[in-house]
Amino acid sequence: MSKFLKVTAAALVLGSPALAEEKFGLGRPALPEEVAAWNKDVLPDGRGIPEGRGDVFTGEEVFAEQCAVCHGDFAEGVDNWPVLAGGFDTLGDKDPVKTVGSYWPHLSTVWDYVNRSMPFGAAQTLSPDDVYAITAYILYSNDLVDDDFELSHENFADFEMYNKDGFIIDDRAETEYTIWSGEPCMENCKDEVKITMRASVVDVTPEEADEGADGAMQGHSEGTVEVAATEQAAEPEAEVVETAAVAVDPELAAAGEKVFRKCKSCHQIGEGAKNRSGPQLNGVMGRTFGAVEDFKYSLVFNAAAEEGRVWDDESMSAFLAKPKGYLKGTKMGFGGLKKEDDIAAVIAYLRSASE
Repeated sequence: MSKFLKVTAAALVLGSPALAEEKFGLGRPALPEEVAAWNKDVLPDGRGIPEGRGDVFTGEEVFAEQCAVCHGDFAEGVDNWPVLAGGFDTLGDKDPVKTVGSYWPHLSTVWDYVNRSMPFGAAQTLSPDDVYAITAYILYSNDLVDDDFELSHENFADFEMYNKDGFIIDDRAETEYTIWSGEPCMENCKDEVKITMRASVVDVTPEEADEGADGAMQGHSEGTVEVAATEQAAEPEAEVVETAAVAVDPELAAAGEKVFRKCKSCHQIGEGAKNRSGPQLNGVMGRTFGAVEDFKYSLVFNAAAEEGRVWDDESMSAFLAKPKGYLKGTKMGFGGLKKEDDIAAVIAYLRSASE
């Protein structure tokens, strides 16, 4: 680029009076209104957030329409699209689960990213109220707020994220760089070579044993991989194990019905309930694993059925808390319920439907 063009470009971009008016007569200083129109910064304390509001229920509807195709109905992620919920207290693990709930320190980052970049392929088409509602639903999916929560410009700065104190100043230049400044090893640097990571860890290597539709509370409603009939155990007959009657607290069951809204996209319960992407849950408490007729379970559920395992309070509580941890190999996308009170409430609700 010629010197003339460089100077002219600088004058146009910077609006320099000295360059524009005295030398070329081009450009002018930007007006405050023009600067404000380009200034879209959103800061952690809420500065830059426009006026607006949105509640969890509205957010659930907008999320289902605009976001669930990639991020799942429960923000659990579809295929290799990002998981937005769960992963709490895993940041110190070998394979940490970094989500909005477990990792992001500032709520402003969530709002700003959704506002600027989502939905994929149609960025900046959401209204401020829709962005508030989606953000509220993401918080709810992470069990950080209750289902009656409303997020607005008025209470935005008051909300603190779970990992707000999880970041530290990067002092590696002073504490570590000198350790790495020696001569690099170029040959025979290790006594032996070991495989330390496999592609399956990053979800790109299929595992035959894990393929198939899932059992209770499955997260994905489409795209389930069918398993060859020869690989699947015979479908067990529906069997209900006789258990001692357990009195159900009506108030606790009512609270569980509210929490169960997180499960409704995949499971039905009550009169006329049918199998969806997950089996119907009528009478599930006291029933053998994988025992609903006309539902194709995954291998891990069929194996549990062969063992005669039964849905009791202990097994259901462990499953609701961490499905993939309790039944390794399930493809159920729901990350689990974080609060013990919510788990107890859902069990009470399921038991009320089992009577």
